[in-house]
Amino acid sequence: MLLSYKTIKGNGEHEIIIEKSRFICYIDRATTEEEAQAFISRIKKANANANHNCSAYLIGEHDQIQKANDDGEPSGTAGVPILEVLKKKGLKGTVVVISRYFGGIKLGAGGLIRAYGKATSEGIIHTGIVERKLMRIMSVVVDYTWVGKIENELRSSEYQVKSVNYTENVEFEIYVEENRTESFCAWMIELTNGQGEIIQGTSEYLEKEI
Repeated sequence: MLLSYKTIKGNGEHEIIIEKSRFICYIDRATTEEEAQAFISRIKKANANANHNCSAYLIGEHDQIQKANDDGEPSGTAGVPILEVLKKKGLKGTVVVISRYFGGIKLGAGGLIRAYGKATSEGIIHTGIVERKLMRIMSVVVDYTWVGKIENELRSSEYQVKSVNYTENVEFEIYVEENRTESFCAWMIELTNGQGEIIQGTSEYLEKEI
């Protein structure tokens, strides 16, 4: 699993008009090629009257699956420019469909490349980008005498608290970057004079808009 990566914030839609043609950018996440293809089919069905429904997607931790489709536009003028924007932005697990409703003015190859690139870029900006960081949930169990000190230290630290559970003892569940668990454990042992129990839990991604 990647320690961190960027992807689209979520499902988005944004329209621009270039030389009377409507370019509607639809964008979403996709973790598999099947998800990407299903999204493309859904958008094409919803925009069956569009002159073109061009698409591209990047799938896999290392972008193993890259596909671009011009859907009737001159070869290399639509799908590839969409894909190139995704790659330039460093996005992973992202699928884009741009539905074009022709406005009567031909743009030429260069104009089409710029138009599809611009529609993709503006669609991404409109929807937003997030960074997903792989975090390990670390549990720290202490008796009540340590609660105030730990809460104060955590508040002024870089760590994010997931939850605090008050039972016979107090359990802090804390998000720690996957590659920083050792330094966190050392810090917590020093903080509690070794009197806290530290339990390594599961991993999950945390998202932050960038």
